[in-house]
Amino acid sequence: MKRLSGEFLGTFALVFCGTGAIVINQESGGAITHVGIAIVFGLIVMAMILSLGHVSGAHINPAVTIALSVAKKFKWQNIIPYIIAQLAGACFASFILKTLFPANEFLGATLPKGSNMQSFILEFILTFLLVLVILTSTDKKDHSVLVPALAIGATVGLEALFAGPICGASMNPARSISPALISWHFQSLWVYIFAPITGAITAVLAFMILKEDSHKD
Repeated sequence: MKRLSGEFLGTFALVFCGTGAIVINQESGGAITHVGIAIVFGLIVMAMILSLGHVSGAHINPAVTIALSVAKKFKWQNIIPYIIAQLAGACFASFILKTLFPANEFLGATLPKGSNMQSFILEFILTFLLVLVILTSTDKKDHSVLVPALAIGATVGLEALFAGPICGASMNPARSISPALISWHFQSLWVYIFAPITGAITAVLAFMILKEDSHKD
């Protein structure tokens, strides 16, 4: 129960702060700016890994949970409970934002600025890179969360910074499902479910190849 609570709280914080920054930026006439939004996403991910990494692993992302299971770093039987906790935390965050800003139509939902395929490819690559960083930065023997937190948080912020204006840079099905569900805008949602999951699994395959080659060297 402690681990599920960690995932609930971590994903809640991610969505509340990240999509909250988008909503408040809209409500304040651009006071936060796109750069500020990217920084918020990177910092909240970093903070949750540092504070909750020892509790639940701070996956805070269904695609990451699935990827870690494929990589045999997480038990398959825990996938569904983790994803339920993540979705519950994310939806609770979007519900609070809807209560605070009832006139905001999309609540920070991820919507393609171009075609669905363009955003699918972007989300696939972004999640591939993110999960590759997660796997490589946590594949250490010292078990310190500081380096992974910095590496993962920086990657999220970087990817949100350059790709956010086009695809939203979700990389996280829970982050996209929750505002879509609470705002009742489901257009293109499939992109933000399937692209991150397939990108994450592909990253596991790349990680296994890299790890196998390093052992040979």
